[in-house]
Amino acid sequence: MAREKKKKCPEGTADWLLTFGDLNSLLLTFFVLLVSQAHFDVIEIQMILSPFQGSFGVFAGGKTLTPGRFADLGNTLENLPSTDKGRGMAKAYKEAVSVFQAEIKSRKVVVDITERGITISLAADAYFKKASAELDIEAARSVLEKLVALFNRADFRDKNIRIEGHTDDVPTDINGPWPTNWHLSTARSLNVLDYLVDFGANPKKFGVVGYGEYQPIFPNDTEEHRSKNRRVDIVILREI
Repeated sequence: MAREKKKKCPEGTADWLLTFGDLNSLLLTFFVLLVSQAHFDVIEIQMILSPFQGSFGVFAGGKTLTPGRFADLGNTLENLPSTDKGRGMAKAYKEAVSVFQAEIKSRKVVVDITERGITISLAADAYFKKASAELDIEAARSVLEKLVALFNRADFRDKNIRIEGHTDDVPTDINGPWPTNWHLSTARSLNVLDYLVDFGANPKKFGVVGYGEYQPIFPNDTEEHRSKNRRVDIVILREI
């Protein structure tokens, strides 16, 4: 009876494959090191992704992408801020927070960043006389001077700025100097602009609007909420 032939053992792996495997391992290690050292700034990411707010369900307040919204998506993509612009706004936001640290702690100023840009919100109760468009200049001088100095910095010099007045829903005296909250909110915005220009701001950069009681940030159901709705927002607009 013939013996069964033994199968020949396969030859070892080619030497070049060992070198290739080592190279892949080194590349993977290098990539992991790069990722671990990377710095991801939440503010920068927020500014870069801000135009998509409300377009997809994965974002807060998102909606299903309907055919109509899909048709507009191309325009949104074209208007998406570049990484450099997103980083620029993030840097500017951090500067603003640093400048108004004391006012933020005392709740006289709120600094926020949104898809529109950077909003520096002045509490009307802190800087205006009660039920009046007249600025309490002794209280407001410091914050106005800080605003002008901020606007003259390199990160803000080319930005357009809009001053937006807001009130609560308590009606004004119809026979007084401001017959509606629109008149009052607009007058407050104009007075802020006048002082900023007097202190050295470039008037060509500014626009002014008064919204009255129609854009509250809180329901007007308590005095605390009404006081927060009484404000003047200085919006440093994001470049499109």
